[in-house]
Amino acid sequence: MTSALQYNFIQNALIGALLASIVCGIIGTIIIEKRLVMLSGGIAHASFGGIGLGYFLGVEPIITGLLFAIASALCIAGIKRNTSSDSDALIGMFWAVGMALGILFIALTPGYPPDMSSYLFGDILTISRSNIMLALGMDIFIVLSIAAFFNHWKAYLFDEEFSSVIGMDTRFLEYFLSVLVGMSIVILIKIVGIVLVIALLTIPPATSSLFSRNLLGIMKLSIVLGMANCLLGLVVSYIFNIPSGATIILVSCGVYFVSLILKGKKV
Repeated sequence: MTSALQYNFIQNALIGALLASIVCGIIGTIIIEKRLVMLSGGIAHASFGGIGLGYFLGVEPIITGLLFAIASALCIAGIKRNTSSDSDALIGMFWAVGMALGILFIALTPGYPPDMSSYLFGDILTISRSNIMLALGMDIFIVLSIAAFFNHWKAYLFDEEFSSVIGMDTRFLEYFLSVLVGMSIVILIKIVGIVLVIALLTIPPATSSLFSRNLLGIMKLSIVLGMANCLLGLVVSYIFNIPSGATIILVSCGVYFVSLILKGKKV
């Protein structure tokens, strides 16, 4: 594995894994605490429509996927807040429409249809330098956004109704959080793909919450665990020549269940 570090695609994969781990730790913790797993799944699958549109228009699919993810997140949050529509049904519709649009755009794309497997199931070894720069920019924005309003986020997660009573703009926080979730998902798509993105967002925070109940503590531990899981998954996938995204998820699940057993023994 050491000799492989001389290759640019391996270096890009490692950098991408580290950037993804930061997102997993911060936004993943909020998703777990706010119970937004289904929302995240809907946004992830809706972004497939943007990826298909990118191929159809001949532009970078990650950019159009990002725009679709953010637009879907804002639409779901807005409709859920302003109507009495059932949120699960709403998320399911965006989930289905996004996938359907992606398939339609791919079918309409001239020439041979592109290989979509890296977006559906992930291929960390195909991450380009431009993908890394985009992920780095979004990582910085996410970290600064959470750090600047950390106390507001804590209050919002603990009791949204009370936060509204004391004067916090919870509507803004909800919409802003939806945007951050959409950005996070797009960062992770090239790592593990749309199908597995929710697992990578939720498993490290779920593992960390076994050992800490402090919000900042869970975030920090989740980042460390995410990095360790991604690096170990990359090593295992390299040694056995198996898909990297699926390996990272299985390693993460393994770490969770081992942690669950160890925590049970302590108790």
